[in-house]
Amino acid sequence: MTITIRKVTEADEAAVSRICLLTGNAGTSADHLHDYKELIGLTYAVPYLKLPTTWGFVMVDDAKDNAVVGYILGSKDTRAYEKYAAEHWWPALVAKYPPSLAKTPADVYYMNLFSNMHTAPDTNIAFATAHLHIDVLDEYQGQGWGRKLISTAIEYLRGENIVGEGVWLGMDPNNIKARGFYARLGFKPIEGADENQFGVKFAGYMGRPAAE
Repeated sequence: MTITIRKVTEADEAAVSRICLLTGNAGTSADHLHDYKELIGLTYAVPYLKLPTTWGFVMVDDAKDNAVVGYILGSKDTRAYEKYAAEHWWPALVAKYPPSLAKTPADVYYMNLFSNMHTAPDTNIAFATAHLHIDVLDEYQGQGWGRKLISTAIEYLRGENIVGEGVWLGMDPNNIKARGFYARLGFKPIEGADENQFGVKFAGYMGRPAAE
């Protein structure tokens, strides 16, 4: 198995959307929960390939015809991202996916979400303007690749003049395994936010460089 990490491109859209689905149920597959299997990717993955202020990296398995098997995506300026998405991304999805189409609870949730998209808490923005999403397929977990993706992202963001000099994420409260993973890398609960919001200052990041 030879894994490499490279910058994401728009050509990776189908792959990152599929990974988002296969990890979208607290780290396990959400495939069985959706008839419209693209919804979760359209929410948490695909916009980061298309909208301003975004960045991303993917893991590629050379032994599987360079298949994308994991990703880390985010925005350098969360409020600017949210504003642009509210004007140019979510309205088209509201029109395409009216909740009346949905038959499963998960599809109902996402179709309703498109017209009432959550935004980051002010506490998170005060901590740092950048945020991230990370997902790795199950067979590649527990091998250090999540750490390497985050290390790659931290190295990149350090050179992007991020206000707050850090990055944060919102964690699924049902994904207990992830909590320990982030803690080992130096992520800590964001003061004043709910218990599922974690951030790390670049100076306090405890992961080794991605090249190691």
